[in-house]
Amino acid sequence: MSASLIAIVPAAGAGARAQTGDASGLPKQYRLLAGQPMLRHAVLALLADPRIAQVRVAVSPGDRRVDDALAGLPRTVWRACGGATRAETVANALSDSGVADDAWVLVHDAARPGLTLEALARLIDACLDDAVGGLLALPVRDTVKAGTARVAKTVDRQALWLAQTPQMFRAGVLLRALRDAALRGVEVTDEASAIEAAGHAPLLVPGAMRNFKVTWPEDFALMEKWL
Repeated sequence: MSASLIAIVPAAGAGARAQTGDASGLPKQYRLLAGQPMLRHAVLALLADPRIAQVRVAVSPGDRRVDDALAGLPRTVWRACGGATRAETVANALSDSGVADDAWVLVHDAARPGLTLEALARLIDACLDDAVGGLLALPVRDTVKAGTARVAKTVDRQALWLAQTPQMFRAGVLLRALRDAALRGVEVTDEASAIEAAGHAPLLVPGAMRNFKVTWPEDFALMEKWL
């Protein structure tokens, strides 16, 4: 397959931090928000921009919930190519996609169902003519403290940003960066960190408050209000 712009949603994790004592035990991407699985909301947010030719969802082998969660969605496929880590899942999904090296790929968290069309379009518009690509992010607003049980220092927040997704890079560059980081033992917490480790400086594109990551049990109720 060759496409100028596709999206990948890594959805192979269990989301242990989002579990509660009375939870269904479902991986968090399948927990319901406003009557639909969170994963479906995240995919629908990407489909809102017609420039995205296809959304490819990467799940764990043996996943039996994804068919129902994505039923009826256009321009959407799922593949059981999930790995042990997010970086491995994304690398596997890129290899599986068959896209050309110069195709643009947006990687989006399944746990960010609140992505707005405005933020998504802003990222695509900013990156299409950029040599590297970039990510949605928000400037840090609060005072930042470093330390454990006690404050060690206050950190200057002027140049600090909170990374969001999607993160948009050329397929070939991203795959090589992920593979190289794995070989060198570089910790990769998002796609931008792999790109940075390869010597590039991604664009910072203003994101959206409602595009927060559903991480803790109480986040579900907050996200449901947005949706």
